[in-house]
Amino acid sequence: MNNLKQLLFLSALILLVSCAIKEENPRWVINEVMVDNQTGFMDNYGQRNGWIEIFNNTYKTQDLGGRYLTDDPNNPKKYPIPRGDVLTKIPPRQHALFWADNEPFNGTFHVNFKLDSSKDNYIALYENDGKTLLDEIVIPAGLPADKTYGYPADGVKYDQNGNTLATQLERITPSSNNAILEENPKVVSLQKNDPIGVTITITSMLVVFLGLILLYLIFKAIGNTAKNISQRRIASAGTLSAVRGESQLTGEVLAAISAAIHELNQDVHDVESTILTISEVRRKYSPWNSKFYALRQEPRK
Repeated sequence: MNNLKQLLFLSALILLVSCAIKEENPRWVINEVMVDNQTGFMDNYGQRNGWIEIFNNTYKTQDLGGRYLTDDPNNPKKYPIPRGDVLTKIPPRQHALFWADNEPFNGTFHVNFKLDSSKDNYIALYENDGKTLLDEIVIPAGLPADKTYGYPADGVKYDQNGNTLATQLERITPSSNNAILEENPKVVSLQKNDPIGVTITITSMLVVFLGLILLYLIFKAIGNTAKNISQRRIASAGTLSAVRGESQLTGEVLAAISAAIHELNQDVHDVESTILTISEVRRKYSPWNSKFYALRQEPRK
């Protein structure tokens, strides 16, 4: 039992050490370098010099300002990249190009050293403290003119075994991707297997109709739930039977009931104990104010 525990412990330790030893691609990568520029890319001053391409190997914007570029391992702070320049803020998976022309007064991206194709060229990028190494590369002597040295895929320095992938590149791509994918394999496969677009059409229609059916079922379930809740509330108040009874009466029945109630109300009279009859006075004058009735009448002779 103890031997088994020791074996498991040693296996875990070996796995941990192997994972720790495995090389990882750094945040900043010296991606591509041209030492001898005879007929290639020119700077803003129309000059051809060697150049150094640095790649932001992350998915966030990083600032190169305050870091150091050098060609001397004994002088890590040889060229301090100026702070405060908005151009040193490199977007995710993008590049920055520095000219090795020994003309630092020409701008932020002109370093104070040159490259020499007759010897090995050491290039390193250091952190703001001037001690922490971010990335380094050695360009071997004898690199042909107008050729670059770097990594075939942007930011990928090592293979699965930890071996460096730096090599002379076939394509010269300053401030651009070293590996250019001209075609999407998935698109090519779909175009080959479905040349007239039947599969994509049916798939699109199925997605739409399935979405509509799903929405119908959801809204129907919501409606049934609301109806059940309403019925439970009515039943708890004791009025469910009355509501159901009223719901069975048609419009004709309700009209007949209303007419019968109206006729019944019209036939109702109060109990009359005295009858008072009022005759209309046909005279157009008031007899109460007539002096004719106040005169004394003499008898006939």
